[in-house]
Amino acid sequence: MEKTQKAPFLIWLQIATASVFAGRAWQHLVWDAPYRDLLWDESRMSGFVSRWLGLSWEEFVGNPAVDEVIQLMVKAHGLFYVICLAAVFLLKRMPKIASIVLIMGGLSLFFLAFLEYKERFYFLGQWLEYTLQWASPFFLVAVFRAGGISERLALALKIATAITFSCHGLYAVGYYPFPGIFTEMVINILGVSDGTAISFLKVVGVLDFVVSALILVPYKPIQQAALAYAVVWGFATTFARLLAYFHWDYALNWFAQWLHECAFRFPHFIIPLVLFLWNRKK
Repeated sequence: MEKTQKAPFLIWLQIATASVFAGRAWQHLVWDAPYRDLLWDESRMSGFVSRWLGLSWEEFVGNPAVDEVIQLMVKAHGLFYVICLAAVFLLKRMPKIASIVLIMGGLSLFFLAFLEYKERFYFLGQWLEYTLQWASPFFLVAVFRAGGISERLALALKIATAITFSCHGLYAVGYYPFPGIFTEMVINILGVSDGTAISFLKVVGVLDFVVSALILVPYKPIQQAALAYAVVWGFATTFARLLAYFHWDYALNWFAQWLHECAFRFPHFIIPLVLFLWNRKK
């Protein structure tokens, strides 16, 4: 892989990875994260609590000091994501240390995806939908170390993209309980009725499956068409929350509440874009 091909792909992956860490850092430092879903799970944690902390389950759950410790842990995790954000831009200057930090950050994002999966009734599609997000740091390190994108790495990028889009489609077509926020965003943005919004989502949900399959078809024109659609639709879904809930009177609250939700979805359109550009250079 020529070195001239490394720079643009690396920059795009840096933007994608930095956006994920920035969004997750904001979530942890300003809002919250679903660690309590695990730590307050009696079936999993009661043995640890009684054996190592010497507390009954009621004492553990009802103790304000415990909740403060959990909150500090959430904030500390947010600071860790800030460090990961810095590592994205220090990769060239401190390759070994930055790579280790990014890999640790990727593992942390993978665990966070598991917590989201647990919080949402163990729907496997929920966990897998985050594939492009937690995998971004690993892809960034891999491209940096390899000096470009190989066929094998491109295949991994395609598979991750297909998994993310197809799992997003599982919600849109109603395989999992239909998220009310999906309908609400479509209504707010397009100004359509509830029934039209649901029909629209089912159509694009089916297209998510089609595109996920076509991305893996070993025929370049078909791949490029599918990737172009993935870029556009990934961009639209990434910024949908910003558009759907914007109001001039509450601009600061809107910024604080929704910008991070947009930021950590950047890989959903940037990685398909990377693949599209890589295909053109082949």
